[in-house]
Amino acid sequence: MPLTAPRVPSPASHETGGPSIWPRSTRPEHSGDVTVAGVSLAETAGRFGTPVYVLDEEEVRERCRTYRTAFPEADVVYAAKAFLCRAMVHWAQEEGMGLDVCSAGELMLAVTTGFPPEKIVLHGNAKSPEDLSTAVRLGVGRIVVDSASEIARLAAIVPHGSRQQVMLRVVPGIAAGGHVKVRTGTEDQKFGLSITDGSAQHAVARVLGQPRLELVGLHCHIGSQITTVKPYVAAVRRMVGLMARIREQHGVELPQLNIGGGHGIAYRPGEESLDVPQLAARVRAELRDGCAKVKLPVPRLTIEPGRAVVGPAGICVYRVLAVKRTGSQTFVAVDGGMSDNPRPALYGVRYAPRLIGRHSTAEPRLVTVVGRHCEAGDILAEEVPLPEDVHPGDLLAVPVAGAYHLSMASGYNLVGRPPVVAVKDGTARTLVRRESLDDMNRRDVGL
Repeated sequence: MPLTAPRVPSPASHETGGPSIWPRSTRPEHSGDVTVAGVSLAETAGRFGTPVYVLDEEEVRERCRTYRTAFPEADVVYAAKAFLCRAMVHWAQEEGMGLDVCSAGELMLAVTTGFPPEKIVLHGNAKSPEDLSTAVRLGVGRIVVDSASEIARLAAIVPHGSRQQVMLRVVPGIAAGGHVKVRTGTEDQKFGLSITDGSAQHAVARVLGQPRLELVGLHCHIGSQITTVKPYVAAVRRMVGLMARIREQHGVELPQLNIGGGHGIAYRPGEESLDVPQLAARVRAELRDGCAKVKLPVPRLTIEPGRAVVGPAGICVYRVLAVKRTGSQTFVAVDGGMSDNPRPALYGVRYAPRLIGRHSTAEPRLVTVVGRHCEAGDILAEEVPLPEDVHPGDLLAVPVAGAYHLSMASGYNLVGRPPVVAVKDGTARTLVRRESLDDMNRRDVGL
C-alpha cells in the first residue's frame, strides 16, 4: 500500500476520498480546532506565535520504519536537504537510517549532534573545498563524485595511506519528476556524468587510477516528486548495464548501487503518492534479474528518501492578516508566504489550507491564499474553498509542510523564519526557535 497515512476522520470538510494528507494522529474537534498528536493547533499558534511549523514526531518515525521494513537489505539514507535539525538527526539515527548531506554545514550539524560519520553520504554538483575537506577530515562514509574535476581535487586532500570511498553520480537519461525544475535524470541539467557521451565511463577510469580513492559503486537520482515505480525500474536496468560494461573494461565488480530518492507524496486530496512497498518489490526484482542476466553479483542498494519521510508529518499554521475582494477574486493574506515556503512560486505546487480554531457554518467559496511579501507571485494556494466569513485573526493550517519549506526559507523582507515545534503524546516542544529581529541585526556588522 502507498506510504500515506491511513484514513482518519478528515479535519477538512472538503476532503473526500483517498488517504488523508494529514498526519495519522490528526483529530478534528467539535469546536473547529484540530489536534495533532493530542496537541491543539490553535493553542500551539497562541503559545508559539505564527507562522509556526508543527512536526509530528511519531509520524516521522513511522515513515522511517516503513522504509526500513520495505528495504530490509538496503541502506536507507535520509535526505537531509528536505529538513534538518538536531532532533531530526536523532530520530533518523534511532530509526536505523543513514544520512545524506549536501554541504559542510549540514555535515557539521549532523556530526556534532552525534551522528556516526561513516553512515553519512556527501552529495553536491559543486562541492566547495571546505565541503570536501570537512568530509574527509570527519571520516564521511561515501562521497558522491559529480564531475571529473572533483576527482583530482578530492584525491589530493585524502591523507597518505588512506582511501576515501566514492560513488559516481551517473545520468541515466530518464525524465521523471513533478516539475521540469526537479527532473535530474536527463542530459540537459547540471547533475552527474552522462552515459551517452562517455563522461561516466571516463570518470570511472580516472577514479580507478587514483590510489587514494576507492570506487565502491554508482549513484543516480532521476528527479523529485515521482509517484510511479516505472522510472526507477528503468534506472536500475540502465545502471546494471553500465556496471556490466565497467566489469568488461576494467575487471571491477562494483559492490554498491544508489538509486537516490525523489519519492512523491500527495499535497492535496486525491493526489497520488509513491507506493513504497511496490517500489521495493519491483526494484529488488529488476536488480536480481538484471544482474543474473549479465552474471554480476547483486550490489547492495542505497535509497535516499527525504520528502516522503518528513513532508506529510509537518503542518504550517498561519494567521490571517487581511481579506480583500477584488472583482471576482477574493484574496486571503496571511502572516507568512514565500519567505517560509517558496515552493508554489518556484514549482507551482498546490496546497490545501483549511480554517482551524473555530467552527463556521458559512458556505465555502474559492479564494486565493497569499503571503505578505512584495511579489505578485507570493501565492501559497489558489482556488481554496474557505468559509465566506473568513476574517483577519483567523488561523489557517497547511498540511504536508514538513519538507522543503523551512529548509528553503529566505530572509526576504527581513520577516524572520518560523519556529519548528515537535508534538508527541499531548506535549509540544521547540526544536528550532523563531528567527528574531535581533538575530538578523547581529549579522549586519558594517556601516
